[in-house]
Amino acid sequence: MELLTGTGLWPAAIFTVIFILLVDLMHRRQRWAARYPPGPAPWPVLGNLLQLDLENMPYSMYKLRNRYGDVFSLQMVWKPVVIINGLKAVQEALLTRGEDTADRPEMPIFQHIGHGHKAQGVVFAPYGPEWREQRRFSVSTLRNFGLGRKSLEQWVTEEAGHLCDALADQAGHPLTPYMLLNKAVCNVIASLIYARRFEYGDPSLINMLTTLEENMGENTGLLPEVLNTFPILLRIPGLADKVFPAQKTFMTMVDALLAEHRRTWDVDKPPQSLTDAFLAEMEKAKGKPESSFNDANLRLVVSDLFGAGIVTTSTTLSWALLLMILHPDVQRRVQQEIDEVLGQARHPEMADQARMPYTNAVIHEVQRFADIVPLNLPHLTSRDIEVQGFHIPKGTMLITNLSSVLKDETVWEKPLHFHPEHFLDAQGHFVKHEAFMPFSAGRRICLGEPLARMELFLFFTCLLQRFSFSVPDGQPRPSDQGIFALPVFPKPYQLCVAVR
Repeated sequence: MELLTGTGLWPAAIFTVIFILLVDLMHRRQRWAARYPPGPAPWPVLGNLLQLDLENMPYSMYKLRNRYGDVFSLQMVWKPVVIINGLKAVQEALLTRGEDTADRPEMPIFQHIGHGHKAQGVVFAPYGPEWREQRRFSVSTLRNFGLGRKSLEQWVTEEAGHLCDALADQAGHPLTPYMLLNKAVCNVIASLIYARRFEYGDPSLINMLTTLEENMGENTGLLPEVLNTFPILLRIPGLADKVFPAQKTFMTMVDALLAEHRRTWDVDKPPQSLTDAFLAEMEKAKGKPESSFNDANLRLVVSDLFGAGIVTTSTTLSWALLLMILHPDVQRRVQQEIDEVLGQARHPEMADQARMPYTNAVIHEVQRFADIVPLNLPHLTSRDIEVQGFHIPKGTMLITNLSSVLKDETVWEKPLHFHPEHFLDAQGHFVKHEAFMPFSAGRRICLGEPLARMELFLFFTCLLQRFSFSVPDGQPRPSDQGIFALPVFPKPYQLCVAVR
């Protein structure tokens, strides 16, 4: 019996191996097509997955670009991927061919929290009518609730005051600024989404931000890549909850806030927040099954705005303060400009930005140097295209390497160094480069870009108006190297705050 069983297993094993190899061969066929981008030879089944440093993908991309050029290909298991590097190639992919590269690949690791046919949110949604409807709604609602108007500017300025008060309480003592920055930026987003703010000591705020940070960390590395490639594994009962516990916890928090908001929402009152406006659109959409305004999409749009709107801006501000303590000469020059334009009594306004070229240049250089989303979010080709003369088939994942643009040696004088003069001309006037694209470009450009720009200028200027920042006595000089995640965080550091 054992012999027969063993004999019966061999044909099945051989068939399985042949089947896997044939499938692998089928997915390699595009590499033999004319003008397909070059790249490293993939291993059977796994492709190039184990040939990359998933803990430091920007460096892996840097080495591969040096070998294969600005447009090269990878195979992530059975998934064809093309990496686009350099200003001209990225512009061609995102701007010239923007209509054909605006789609998103499926992200199975998010499906268990509600991503599906009738709910895609706004960040990872496929390019189509539902995405356009939600994108249009989000942009117009943010604008209507103050984006570009005085009201939102007042919200940010008032929150900057709360942040400064919290820092003043810790003046003279070493502190880690990241959580305070996170709380301040979170309150701006909470004001827009829920028309409320949290006290900095509120345990629910602290818990939400801690969970959000853990959630962001869960989405990078080898395991998420494997699960996105083999989504059948996510059908194992309980696996997703074990691998992505913070993701589920964060969505539970979003659901609780939405439930509380629904209880107090008055359909007859003008909307006071983005959630109000979404609920009003849901009322209008009753009886229209094709509408994307539904309960499932509401929670995803809110979670998208929370995730994208908080962590990226607070991380950039954390980089800004780190770079100020590492470059005290730059800090003093910013403060000199603040004193000349604002003095110590008046709060900064967005109208002041045009009269503060050096401060504006420093903020832009922080974004360029910090490079917090180096590989952008993935795109998907919706038809065959050409980029830099290479043929890229329909259905190919595109990774636009923003780091290769923000640190392009042919554009920037000192690409690997913090150098605010990158954004100043010989007369000291502010100059914005086309290679400055930390928010990406094209149809998928970050919808919160105007809000983020406002927050960065008002928070940064308020902080340097009231305080000087330095390395705590007796501590070594912090590193200016980041930790690769989504986004790229500075290595943990402390600073000392002195009231000016």
